[in-house]
Amino acid sequence: MSKRRKKAVPAPAPETVRTTDAFSNPLFRLGFGSQSPLESTDYPMTRMTDNYALLNSLYRSSWLAQNVIGIIPDDMTKKWFTLGGVGPDHLRRLEQAQRRTLLRDRINTGLKWGRLYGGAAGILLIRGQEGMLDQPLDLETVLPGTFAGMYIVDRWCGITPDVELVADMADPDFGLPAYYQVNSPEGGIVARVHHSRVIRFTGRELPYLEKLAEMYWGESEVEALYQDVVKHDNVSANMAALTFRANIDTMEVESLDQLFSVGSGAMQRRFWNAMQAQSVMRSNFGMQLVNKGDQIKNTQYTFTGLQEVYDSMCHDLSGASRIPVTKLFGRSPGGLNATGESDLRNYYDYISTLRESVLRPILERVLPVLCMSAWGMVPDDLDIIFPSLWEPSAKEMAEIVEKKAVAIRDTFQAGLLAADTAQKELKKLSDETGIFSTITDEEIASNAGKTYMSLHEMRDPLAGLMYEE
Repeated sequence: MSKRRKKAVPAPAPETVRTTDAFSNPLFRLGFGSQSPLESTDYPMTRMTDNYALLNSLYRSSWLAQNVIGIIPDDMTKKWFTLGGVGPDHLRRLEQAQRRTLLRDRINTGLKWGRLYGGAAGILLIRGQEGMLDQPLDLETVLPGTFAGMYIVDRWCGITPDVELVADMADPDFGLPAYYQVNSPEGGIVARVHHSRVIRFTGRELPYLEKLAEMYWGESEVEALYQDVVKHDNVSANMAALTFRANIDTMEVESLDQLFSVGSGAMQRRFWNAMQAQSVMRSNFGMQLVNKGDQIKNTQYTFTGLQEVYDSMCHDLSGASRIPVTKLFGRSPGGLNATGESDLRNYYDYISTLRESVLRPILERVLPVLCMSAWGMVPDDLDIIFPSLWEPSAKEMAEIVEKKAVAIRDTFQAGLLAADTAQKELKKLSDETGIFSTITDEEIASNAGKTYMSLHEMRDPLAGLMYEE
């Protein structure tokens, strides 16, 4: 007989155990799951960036919102940029083309609307290519003098991304919309524009799913600090309202409660007429007439601690906007011996970061078109240089020049640099300090390969014999 095999019984599935590794103290109502005010805090998804009417109202009515939106773009474009390795004549023609097309102002406007609405765009305008907006931009087709600047539109009133995305991984716009529809104020579609002709200005960057919710745009700068703006405005309004209660006069009137409760309407009207006359007398002549036995008391209030509360609101808003209090509110630095220099240095470091991460990609898209229009060619070694935002004082500048010039001189005298190299290093200081800019290329070429020792021997022929001995 064959033995029947017993059917294998599967092992029971392990019991699912839910781990709770959060802090909790129900007795004192602290931590996770407790009935404490902190545990009742919630952060609902509001997406205030989509509230176009609220953003417009804030920008039009709140100077704080205007400062938050405008200060950083103004500082990003304040010193603009310079180009390395370009001759004076080419620079002059390029600057003329920028002034003619208002390029600096257009980029500044695009940055502002991008920060306010979370997204804006600049359409590159090229004369003769009005009917080619849906085609990729070819620099070879940009003729001299044809660049007409940029047309700035925000995400709500002018441009809509298409559903097709850029699939070329070598393209800077990889993963972003390949085409954009430019709309008229009435809502109709004016043109379909290829992404190579569009300069994007976005607000704060968002995670991928939130970027999809915003149609590949960013978040408005106002959304992240809206609550701080509300707190600041309410605190300042309450402080202004309290000033009306800083000086109160109190007059004791006998049987006033009976007058209001059982007195006739005529008696009450006569009382109010008497009080109105008293007010007129006091306003015009500073006199107060009362019955014998009536008393008037003056109470003055001092509101201590309000300044600290208001300063706290200002510092919160400054931190949320990443703008120092001295620039955001136009206030002088507070505290003994405070200059605000460290705050400005940190702020300028942040602006320098934005110029590299935000402004440089924009300029690298616009400058080739501008160069083709101004010069008819694009140099291979086109180098964008952002001048320093921090301007040292005359004393600090003199110390910088002295230390750097002495370092170059000592290195040259030690025989580690040739004379022409030392002159090149000195001339390079002119970009930073404005000194040694008159050293000509001919002077540098005449000292090519010469060392400190050879120049010293040329001035004193006996110096070489002395060194040999």
